[in-house]
Parts: sequence; C-alpha cells; structure tokens
Amino acid sequence: MISILIVDDEQSMRDFLKILLQKEGYQVETRADGTSALRCLEENNFDLVISDIRMPGIGGLDLLHSIKGKYPTLPVILITAFVSPDDAVSAMKDGAFDYISKPFNVAEIKSIIRSATTRNKTEPLGPSAANAFPGIIGKSQEMVKIFDLIQRVAPTPANVIIYGESGTGKELVAQAIHQHSKVADHPFVPITCSAIPEDLMESELFGHVKGSFTGAINDKPGLFQLANNGTAFLDEIGELTPIIQTKLLRVLQEREVKPVGSTKIERVNVRIIAATNRVLEEEIIAGRFREDLFYRLAVVPIRMPPLRERKGDVPLLVNHFLQKHSRLLGKEVQEISSYGMQVLMNYDFPGNVRELENIIERGVALENSNIILPESLTLSTHRSEKRNTSEGDPLFQAVASKEELFERGLEEVINDLEKRIIIFALEKSSYSKMRAAELLRISFRSLRYKVKKYGIEDI
Repeated sequence: MISILIVDDEQSMRDFLKILLQKEGYQVETRADGTSALRCLEENNFDLVISDIRMPGIGGLDLLHSIKGKYPTLPVILITAFVSPDDAVSAMKDGAFDYISKPFNVAEIKSIIRSATTRNKTEPLGPSAANAFPGIIGKSQEMVKIFDLIQRVAPTPANVIIYGESGTGKELVAQAIHQHSKVADHPFVPITCSAIPEDLMESELFGHVKGSFTGAINDKPGLFQLANNGTAFLDEIGELTPIIQTKLLRVLQEREVKPVGSTKIERVNVRIIAATNRVLEEEIIAGRFREDLFYRLAVVPIRMPPLRERKGDVPLLVNHFLQKHSRLLGKEVQEISSYGMQVLMNYDFPGNVRELENIIERGVALENSNIILPESLTLSTHRSEKRNTSEGDPLFQAVASKEELFERGLEEVINDLEKRIIIFALEKSSYSKMRAAELLRISFRSLRYKVKKYGIEDI
C-alpha cells in the first residue's frame, strides 16, 4: 500500500486530506509541524510527503530542503494559501514535485498525487534484478521478460534475432547472451551491415585472399573466421542484399565459408545473433528478405521495447547515467530535480535509451549545481508517432482562411486561439496549473479564471 505523510499545522486540513486519501486507498500519517515530520520520516518509509509551506518552526520549504538532503528520491508536494511566485520558483528548484494553492481542486490534487506516487514505481521484479546484465538497466515487466529470455537462451547454441527501434540496446542484449554462453571465452565480433558498402560486404563477412580484387594486398579473414567458436553479431541484418543473404544461408546450413577469390572452403563454428529495426516478415512478403534465411536466424526472437513503453525504468536509467557521466566529466551532479524528472517522464524519447543518455550527459555538462534542473535538459524537437492531443492541430491555426476570420469575427477567433494555447500549456505541464501559469507568464488566478471560462476542465 502506498503511504503518504501529511504535514500541516491546521488540524482541519490534516483531517480533510487524511479522510480524502484513505478513501482512495492510501495509508496516511499526519504531523502538525516540520520537526515531528522529520522524526516520523526517520522511523517510517513513505512514498510521498504533502506539506504546507507556512508553518511555525520548520516551514515547508525548509522541510523540503531537509527531505531532499536525506531522501533525494522521495517526492514532496507543497500546498499553501499564500501564492508567491518566489516560493514557487524556490520550491521547484529545490526539487518539489509540485506546488498547489489552497483552496485546491480535489480532482487536481488526486491527479497530482497519482502522478507523484507512480513516478518511481515499476512492475514487480521477476527472476532478474535491475542490473542483472552490465549496461542493461530496468525492472519493468518488459525488461524482466528479456532478462529471463537471456538467461534461458544464452547457454544454448540457438541463433537469436533481436527486434527493436534504434537506441533500444540491441547490441547490449547480444553481448549479454554471449557473455553468459558456453563460448564466453571466445570472440564476440559485431558488424553493422548498413555501414559497409555493398561491394565490400562479401569480403567483410567471408574474407578475401590477396589479389582477389583491386586493393586486396593481403589475405584478410572475414567476420565468421574472426568469430570462429564464438559469436557473430549482425546488426541491421535487413540491409543485406539478396546475393549476400544467399551466401549467409550457406554458412548457416553448411557451417563453411569461401573467402572472395579463393577456391578453398573453410569450416567455421559460429553462433549468429542478428538484430534489425525492420519487420522482417513484411520484408519477406515484399520479396526483399529470404524466408528460409529468416527461419534459420529467428530460432529465438527477442523484442526490445522502446523506452516510451517502459517509462517506469526512466528513473533507474537516469540515476545510472548521472553516476556514469558525473564520473566521466569529473562533476558532482548527484540527482535530477523532481520537475526535471517529470519533464523526462512526459517525453516520448524517439531516440530511446541512447537519447536519454545523451540528454543526461548534456545536462551534467551544462549544470553548475549538484542537481540537474529542467533548464539544463535539452529535448529533441523531433516528435515520435505518439503525440499530445493538441499537437496534431497546428497551435496557431485559429482559422482555415481569411474568409473564415471575417465570418467568425475577431473576438471568437482570439478566444479560440487562447483556449488552444492554454490546453497546450496544460499538456506540457502535465496539467499542473501552477506550472502552466509559469509557462504562459500569467498569474495562477488568471489561469484558473480562463480555465473555468473556456470549460477546459471538462475536456
């Protein structure tokens, strides 16, 4: 059960929130001041703290600072009847998950609490832990299934094909299979099929003898000779030409290769792990990939999920990359702010894990403090297929034509445009009105009035 600590010097507010949240199924403790709240945190584990800002003794901002010093991953929501832009900025910079003004909308606070308490939650652990295999980070159900597949297939000689978008970690999975196989002490030789010119591919895979073509000044072993008794990793296998596919099929069937320009056949014993971001079944139907080769390669298929399908792993990956790049760059960046993490959780990552690492590396390089703030996160303007509802509609396309402007009138068009912009800002801020107001550079009260005016809460 998710446990929440409520800190407020007003008895009525503590009782109200406790009753509200217990009805939602949360386990709730309450404290009247910051000092007793800190003692409670030392004695119990909580998933969320909700605190008033204005309290005698240790106020909400000081409490937030103490919590983030001792429990950096514990989300904190601040509430207050006295809305101050300075307090809001200070709270978000210190790592508050959100900042809510009294009187608050019950549906809104429920939504924010759900977001805060699920942000760091992942699916239950299965047979493998978060770092069961070097470089592959995750505890989500999708990744646990992959860890289980690696453990089961690695000791066998079965060929494997790994499906997945670019940046999902296909080569890391291939390496893990090799490292846990019976040939782990033999070579693991990777090759990216799309990176080699077509006229050199045969030589790269099967080798060549001196004088077999212009530039062949020495005998050269190919991928399969180099990987003999070990593992050959063929990335982007869908890029192979039909001729090379035919020759590769022979390697799989006969376990032998013939170098370019040679009459001698060489025996090889190689396990093949292939990877692709294409749907090979569709390539077979289109006549671009051999069906018999596909079945030889895809004895065990593994699908790597895109990062947008395992968002619960984002905090784990962020922590891993923070440690890695802080060490490499000689910096002391220890964590990311709650708002910064929320920005990442709301992003679709078209470049997957590779893009997330790039974002964190850049954030560590740019940040001057020991915590990454949202302004140090540079997200790609490239959009993945998944889009927010407002993004499919051009933001400033209030009218389809000048004639429509005159038919509808200026006031109606401006109101329509303002409504679209507010919806867009709310989506960008995960429906936090405080953050949306900051984005729009208007007061919270003004935004609340406009939301009510346009009936946006009912959308």
